[in-house]
Amino acid sequence: MTDKKFDLLVYFDRPSEPCFMQKGEQKVVLDIPETYYPEKYKKLATNLSNRFGSDAERSIPVRNIALPNLDLPMKLGQKEQFSLFVPGHRTMAAKLIDIFVGMRDLEDLFSICAYCQLRINPYMFNYCLSVAILHRPDTKGLNIPTFVETFPDKFVDPKALRRAREISSVETPGDRMPVLIPVNYTANGNEPEQRVAYFREDIGINLHHWHWHLVYPFDSANRNIVNKDRRGELFYYMHQQIICRHTAERFCNGLGRVKRFQDFKAPIDEGYFPKMNSFVASRTWPPRFANTVIRDIDRPVDEIKSEVNDMENWRQRFLQAIENMAVDLPRGRKMPLDEETGIDVLGNLMESSVISRNRAFYGDMHNMGHVFISYSHDPDHRHLESFGVMGDSATAMRDPVFYRWHAYIDDIFSLYKHKLTPYGNDKLDYPGVRVSSISIESSAGPNTIGTLWQQNTVDLSRGLDFTPRGSVLASFTHLQHNEFNYVIEVNNTSGKGLMGTVRIFIAPIFDETGQALPFDQQRRLMIELDKFTQPLPAGNSTVRRKSVDSGVTIPFERTFRDQTQRPGDQGTQAAAEFDFCGCGWPQHMLVPKGTTQGYPMVLFVMISNWDDDKVEQDLVGACNDAASYCGIRDRKYPDKRAMGFPFDRATPSAATLSDFLRPNMAVRNCTIRHNDTAPQDSG
Repeated sequence: MTDKKFDLLVYFDRPSEPCFMQKGEQKVVLDIPETYYPEKYKKLATNLSNRFGSDAERSIPVRNIALPNLDLPMKLGQKEQFSLFVPGHRTMAAKLIDIFVGMRDLEDLFSICAYCQLRINPYMFNYCLSVAILHRPDTKGLNIPTFVETFPDKFVDPKALRRAREISSVETPGDRMPVLIPVNYTANGNEPEQRVAYFREDIGINLHHWHWHLVYPFDSANRNIVNKDRRGELFYYMHQQIICRHTAERFCNGLGRVKRFQDFKAPIDEGYFPKMNSFVASRTWPPRFANTVIRDIDRPVDEIKSEVNDMENWRQRFLQAIENMAVDLPRGRKMPLDEETGIDVLGNLMESSVISRNRAFYGDMHNMGHVFISYSHDPDHRHLESFGVMGDSATAMRDPVFYRWHAYIDDIFSLYKHKLTPYGNDKLDYPGVRVSSISIESSAGPNTIGTLWQQNTVDLSRGLDFTPRGSVLASFTHLQHNEFNYVIEVNNTSGKGLMGTVRIFIAPIFDETGQALPFDQQRRLMIELDKFTQPLPAGNSTVRRKSVDSGVTIPFERTFRDQTQRPGDQGTQAAAEFDFCGCGWPQHMLVPKGTTQGYPMVLFVMISNWDDDKVEQDLVGACNDAASYCGIRDRKYPDKRAMGFPFDRATPSAATLSDFLRPNMAVRNCTIRHNDTAPQDSG
């Protein structure tokens, strides 16, 4: 029975191929009950079984079980796109997740998966099975393949995919050269937004966004799957940090801050032409032309009928709640938005889910913003088009309007934060702990971080349905930085050993016009680079920390991990949190690109009192190396402070960062210098 959970991985191989075909390099076949075959295959069941099982190396028997009612999840066609933002799709997915999670044992789960894989939309099936695996106690430790492996069409240029199919059919596995994914293939230099396409279209950050929504699903009858510690606050903070990072990249490339998408009836200036095809739907992802206006949606096929006025009403209710510092609950009750939990309540209302306090009244603002924009090209389905890239969590970050929308969402959260009492010395200072300096050691020079273009490969073979077996590598170019170390000089004058939480941020010094940023703007652009616990011996000490150990990021090899080369024994405690660990900002995007002449930024460090920060819990075997954006599986968020502390609240008394500093903080001006040399093509 222990090995049974690993058999589930066959469903992530060639997801559009029927599961009665051979799976994986091991030539596994499923011995499926005849009643499981869809009508179109039933007459051929015996022939199909003999055909694909004749040279199989292993056969897995599928138990014939009493099947639950699958009418709801089967409403979505197998050749349609699937979106977590579309309310009807979300309801279907929640039902399927509950069915998968509710299976009494692994054999029943494997069995229902065989039946569903032959009938359920592949995108939805993959998502629901992934969520179930992450949340069932008997499937922890399974190395779920990354989405780019199973559905490369959501990340990779279609020309490269066509070339990959050609190579897999013509060349033998040992002779296959990597397929080159071109850089900047969605627009040319005449489009200003293309200057930051390397950020928007980076495979790693899009995988991060997809994986975050996998770990934090919207709906389920099992509330524990949705109701994770500080989920709403994590939604706020993770996206707030994306906006900070995107803004820094824009400054490095001579662009200003994005114009917030707050006038729902104004044209969207930017167009976006994704240049991608969907394998499953056999359709091109629709573009959005410049100056498109969102309109009322009436799409019976998607069971969506909503007016733009709904968005305006929901927004007004949010603004009123923040003004009153209380949300309206059903039956006329009110719930105060206190300093500790208010942001979590607002986050759960903004990203509507089953744990929202008053879903009917506050609506579905964040998700429907994605929906309105993603259907702006065909709001009434008259052209039979599906949604654009803003409608899919795996592709939304590619579109420039994603950042306009989330910058506005962040502005709403910021209104609440502005109403909170500014932090005083009792929260900011750590008596007895003095930080005299922070600096950077790097091969690029003192207090200098070097960035460059790097080329790497990802194996697409798992997602290339109906093609010969064997690895098919795609080579892609991404931003990377040289490793560096933080060096922090500390003096503990208390006369005894202490524990501290080291918090490291970086932010631009100047705005897009070259003017020094006022502190209230600069603090909202602070990028969290690291957070860790540190013993502080009495007297002077030096804290050294490697950039690769960041508490925000996951290592490059985990973002693009090769499942066959996974370290450790599968199913061990050490591996049990592996898939949750897939959630995290990619290490290669830790710092902004900088400029060739060197972009000035300010590095900030604070050491806070660990006694005020600590959360008492057992972290043995838990993945917590990227906890800042993703939390820790089955545990509480490992920091009592507000996410983004100490910069999440306004400080009217501080006009500059220097005004804000306490003795337990230090800053250092630093430079990010970019080497713009293109990497050598490898295929």
